[in-house]
Amino acid sequence: MSAGYRGTPVLTHVDLDLAAGKRLALVGPNGAGKSTLIKSALGLVPVLGGEATVFGLPPAQARSLTGYVPQTGALDADFPVSAAQVVMMGRYRRIGWWRPTRAADRRAVREALDRVGLADRAGKQFGTLSGGQRQRVLLARAIVAEPRLLLLDEPFNGVDMVSQETILDVLKAMPAAVVLSTHDLTLARELADLVCLLNGRQWAFGPPGEALTVANLRAAYGGRVIENVLVES
Repeated sequence: MSAGYRGTPVLTHVDLDLAAGKRLALVGPNGAGKSTLIKSALGLVPVLGGEATVFGLPPAQARSLTGYVPQTGALDADFPVSAAQVVMMGRYRRIGWWRPTRAADRRAVREALDRVGLADRAGKQFGTLSGGQRQRVLLARAIVAEPRLLLLDEPFNGVDMVSQETILDVLKAMPAAVVLSTHDLTLARELADLVCLLNGRQWAFGPPGEALTVANLRAAYGGRVIENVLVES
């Protein structure tokens, strides 16, 4: 498939399949199309060529089966809501926007916050939390909906080591299929069952050992850039 904006493709030649319960890492430089691929799986970016399905449905129709963790900057940190209220947003598709929350919903929110190590921050205003804590709250918001597919856009950018380890532990225990974008090759090798190497198009797809070869990385990143990528990873 190809996907893009205003009729112009920014990502082409994508050909992959992800089975239930598997973890896929999208790897590539800034502007490679990683966020575009994630948003196309949510039906937020149009597919311009080929076909994309999520659980056999057009992506927009499968959105109730997915959870999404954007980069932390996607949610206004000054908005006056508590961590628990942010997580409760993940339950709205189940309970309806105008219906009162139930005891089961409040219990699910507490459990989700506990899973990301922030049960003691439930009443804190979202904007007062650290960047890593805010990212964990957004992860709790996604998992409280009990998704079959979890999509995460650069979940480790700017987070502290404690938050990174917590997020990793949650993702490894998730029964859902997981798709995340990352620049970190070491993390991709550690976490993912499959890797999709992107830069404007798909350059490789398969298990980390097959996709993240030096030859594939040179092709996707370019000869000079890849030296820095390999050193950093």
